[in-house]
Amino acid sequence: MKIIAIDRQGKEHELEGRDGWTVMESLRDGGLDIAAECGGACACATCHVYVNDGWFEKLPAPSEGEIDMLDMALAVEPNSRLSCQIIVGPETDGIKVTIAPE
Repeated sequence: MKIIAIDRQGKEHELEGRDGWTVMESLRDGGLDIAAECGGACACATCHVYVNDGWFEKLPAPSEGEIDMLDMALAVEPNSRLSCQIIVGPETDGIKVTIAPE
């Protein structure tokens, strides 16, 4: 599954995501600068991304836990999500995200 990721310098990367894994794991394994300090436990906001180009509306709604973590993140926008909570699958093939500022 394809993931388009824009890093903090504005460079676009095309990554291959594994079905059932998370976007955060794909970003991390792809060598992008994302801390993901809690390892995907939805216990921090260091994998914060902006979901671009109409993809935000296609995703399942964030959980209360994710919303709580985003409340602690910097530079939150209406299209903010935690990449550890976005599961890679056929329904996310081609998703485009921008890594949020630290």
